[in-house]
Amino acid sequence: MAGSYDDRDGKIWMDGKLVEWRDANVHILTHALHYASSVFEGERCYNGKIFKSREHSERLLNSGALIDMPIPYTVDEIEAAKEEVLKANGLKDAYVRAVAWRGSGEDMGVASSKNPVRMAVACWEWGAYYGDAKMKGAKLDIAQWKRPSPETIPTAAKAAGLYMICTISKHAAEAKGCSDALFMDYRGYVAEATGANVFFVKDGEVHTPIPDAILNGITRQTVIGMLKDKGVTVHERRIMPEELADFEQCFLTGTAAEVTPVGQIGDYMFEVGALTRQIAEDYEALVRA
Repeated sequence: MAGSYDDRDGKIWMDGKLVEWRDANVHILTHALHYASSVFEGERCYNGKIFKSREHSERLLNSGALIDMPIPYTVDEIEAAKEEVLKANGLKDAYVRAVAWRGSGEDMGVASSKNPVRMAVACWEWGAYYGDAKMKGAKLDIAQWKRPSPETIPTAAKAAGLYMICTISKHAAEAKGCSDALFMDYRGYVAEATGANVFFVKDGEVHTPIPDAILNGITRQTVIGMLKDKGVTVHERRIMPEELADFEQCFLTGTAAEVTPVGQIGDYMFEVGALTRQIAEDYEALVRA
């Protein structure tokens, strides 16, 4: 499948039924378009099975609750919708996007409690998020923006509005020939990339930021469990930017990123080492098991 995302063949599940891809539209006065009242999930389907599917559906509902937008579907109903849309499009290996938002209604100011909460599920074929970086390592810029304090935003929600600085930072990174950007948080600690969590390796041990101002990714949690099962020590801690000079390896984790090695962040260089390659291979085997 190629071309503009609004002009494709296929089906999208929308508000309880399948519709033609090109007919899956919303009104220009949809509240989410004006005020970012939207939450979403990105999931990957491997060999006909969505990895950690229920966890994603549960997080979607939790994200809606965190931004005061109760989603009118149960986990089981969301699971059925995802299966229905995969079957309708004949896909077994795909990226799945579930999204819920405040639609058009009586409210068009900041408040939107009178407007219906709507939901859709789409799926499409999507290859490696960082292209050939899985072999040679991604190159990251250091973002000028910082991840804000959890006192200012619901950091545990996968909400559309929280990605505004991600888009800005990724555009700036790509203009410099980089694949992505690394954020610091509001305190100056290493945080995450624009759509992935970050891990570092030193002396055979792994270090990763505490998710107290960032999303605690489902893939992040999976990889930490895998590392511990292999007997690898994992330190979840606050990491200062100057520590990047001391780490030997680095990798990113996320549903789209999967496990992607990093070769460079700003002026800091990393090897695509044995531990990074092994955990990437183990993750690939796990999701396709």
